[in-house]
Amino acid sequence: MVEQQRSATLDAVFHALSDSTRRAMLGKLAEGECSVSALAAPFSMSLAGASKHVKVLEAAGLVRRRVAGRIHYCRLDAARLAEAEAWLRHYERFWNTRLDALQSLLRAEDEKKKEG
Repeated sequence: MVEQQRSATLDAVFHALSDSTRRAMLGKLAEGECSVSALAAPFSMSLAGASKHVKVLEAAGLVRRRVAGRIHYCRLDAARLAEAEAWLRHYERFWNTRLDALQSLLRAEDEKKKEG
């Protein structure tokens, strides 16, 4: 059950990160809290369109929203990004090992060419 929940969480995070607009919004939020209208401005999109993106980010646990009057403010919540980074780190070790082995083979091949 815990693994399924973790999988669903990672699925939501990677889904949220799969869109370039949402990644740009996260980049803006990394600078500090801002309104949904400020998040929408660089994309010439409606507030409704921006709000849909923010809802995806919220569902993934990447953004927290607060309301002050009619203005919705968002802030980055990077804990889920850390979870995704930890998952990716496992595969980084795998690929680094494979690339190190490839590098050794290529160096050995170069040495043989120099000798022969």
